[in-house]
Amino acid sequence: MREWSLARQLLVLQVVIVGVIVGGGSILAYLDAARNTEDTARREVVAVAKSVADTPTLLMALTTPRPTEILQPFAEDVRHDTGVDFITIMNPEGIRFTHPNPQEIGRHFLGNTKEALEGGVLTETFVGTLGPSVRAVVPVFSADRVVALVAVGITVEAIADELSGQLVAVIAVGVAALGVGLIGTYFVSARVRRQTRGMGPARLGRMIDYHESILHAVHEGLMLLDRHGTVTLCNDAARDLLGVPEDVDGKKLSSLGLPSSLVNRLLSDGPVRDEIHVTDRRVIVVNKSKLPTHGAVVTLRDHTDLQALTGELDSVKGFAESLRSQAHEAANRLHTVVSLIELDRTDEAVRFATEELEIAQQLTDRVVGAVGEPVLAALLLGKTAEASERGVELVITPDTHIDETAMPGRDLVTILGNLIDNALDAAVEGTEAPKVFVTVRKSNSELILRVADTGPGLDDETSRAAFTRGWSTKDSSRGLGLALVGQTVRRYGGTIELGQEIGAVFTVRLPADGRS
Repeated sequence: MREWSLARQLLVLQVVIVGVIVGGGSILAYLDAARNTEDTARREVVAVAKSVADTPTLLMALTTPRPTEILQPFAEDVRHDTGVDFITIMNPEGIRFTHPNPQEIGRHFLGNTKEALEGGVLTETFVGTLGPSVRAVVPVFSADRVVALVAVGITVEAIADELSGQLVAVIAVGVAALGVGLIGTYFVSARVRRQTRGMGPARLGRMIDYHESILHAVHEGLMLLDRHGTVTLCNDAARDLLGVPEDVDGKKLSSLGLPSSLVNRLLSDGPVRDEIHVTDRRVIVVNKSKLPTHGAVVTLRDHTDLQALTGELDSVKGFAESLRSQAHEAANRLHTVVSLIELDRTDEAVRFATEELEIAQQLTDRVVGAVGEPVLAALLLGKTAEASERGVELVITPDTHIDETAMPGRDLVTILGNLIDNALDAAVEGTEAPKVFVTVRKSNSELILRVADTGPGLDDETSRAAFTRGWSTKDSSRGLGLALVGQTVRRYGGTIELGQEIGAVFTVRLPADGRS
């Protein structure tokens, strides 16, 4: 059997509930009306009976030899005027003086009279000559003595006739309420059917289970934004990549403390395709697609390790280029030495080769002697060769001295390598004798990395934007290096200072123990 949709099940349930409520309400209303009608009848017969008992005509008629001749017309007039079914006036022994059926006059009253004979008011439902009736029996006093009784009643049939009119009204109201309830139920069911697309509870449950499982299982970050920039969904991977707390659903994207460049791109109207953005701890690849009615869907991929490997690869390529240029220079020098020997100028050949070896050895001894960290030493040697090839003098300052550090070499290469690359680019655009000054040293519990250049420097506005993703003094396709430097420094709890003593002076201070 095909499973009923949630909308159909809801419709049937609501119809049953509305039917039960309307039916139960109608029954309760009918019972309440019946009770009120009977109570009204009791009050009415008591009032009429007391009024008749207090009438002077009744006491005067009792003093005559034939009270019926006076009381019967009187009782019938009152009965017709008040709408009751019978008014019976009797002596204390219960012998009737009046009755709607004259043949019953003179006969014994059918019903209880004890309470009335004792001076009280009796009300009861009793089966008399006219059938079941609600009646009241009250005493008639003369000189504090009960001299007669007055019984007034309304038949149950008359009460039922009156109640039937109210029943019709109750039924009409109940049917109207049922109709309104069913119409409302139909529209609610139709809305639920549209929103659930006609699926049943079991299928909806499975979809929710699949939804939750996929969200928590995928390694890519997934985030949904509505049209107002509010986060409506964020899976575990996205929260981890962005470094945001778990309760981000329902919050504005701009309030999560993310980099402004990333927030601006995600809130922009256009799509985003494989853009690299840098947060405090991650390098992420961002994609965004617009949804027709719900805002945008954002996917995030971790690019941190790949970017670090790319940086290392760039460093290795730099080293390779340096080796290539050094090999080229060495080949030129070797040819020079060979040519001098062939010209039988051996003394000059020895002197030339010795001088070149001394220069190269001095540089190597200077770097290796000052920098005990092998990764940094290799980086500085490679950058020195690269700078020489580009016509820039890379100066390692005399106060440079550092032994091995606890900080991973990858992060040192990221920081110092990017700072030197930017300094070389800036120095080339500066003076006619471009220079880059590099200082690496320890001071107390700090590791200080300082890179300065003789370039044009940076103004205040450029300085503030220097470490944001996409900033570059060159073309728009670049601008990730300094952002990675800023991210790495923040991860270790360090600081970056930007000065203008020469051109641009970058000073990085990091914990010497290398703890992030």
